[in-house]
Amino acid sequence: MANVSDNAQVFMAGMPSAEHCKNLKVGIVAAEWNDNIISPLMQGAIETLTENGVQPENIFITRVPGTVELTYGAKCMIDRMSPDAVVVLGCVVRGDTPHFDYVCDSVTQGVTELNLRERVPVIFGVITTNNMQQALDRAGGIVGNKGSECAATALKMTALKTISLSGVEKSLL
Repeated sequence: MANVSDNAQVFMAGMPSAEHCKNLKVGIVAAEWNDNIISPLMQGAIETLTENGVQPENIFITRVPGTVELTYGAKCMIDRMSPDAVVVLGCVVRGDTPHFDYVCDSVTQGVTELNLRERVPVIFGVITTNNMQQALDRAGGIVGNKGSECAATALKMTALKTISLSGVEKSLL
């Protein structure tokens, strides 16, 4: 299992400059279900965004009932708020029925489709675990805070728009 310091080093490496981030608008769409997990994820995301230069007034938060609704919430946010990136935060804990599989498949497909169709990156911040302890470990516990990691990913993805094609080609050689 990865530990907090390993994850932090990976996700904080190569962050765009505060100058790049200062005018960014970032949306967070978070499920209401499993709020004991979602609230720390949101807090981690907000802290990472502001620590890297995103102005608090440029962070938009919308809550939706559950994880399946995240994609619709993200689409509405993209259409109405014109953010530079959107982070979706949810938590699905495996139970005794196939509900887990349907929810996970739905949100994964939805976020993938948004990334292919929309002009902004939508970052998948849905924790999918076998039990509640695994979720707690990823919401500020021993594995770190996946909300923070998703916020870092969102900032990195916004920087892709500023990379020239020739720079990408050179970096791939």
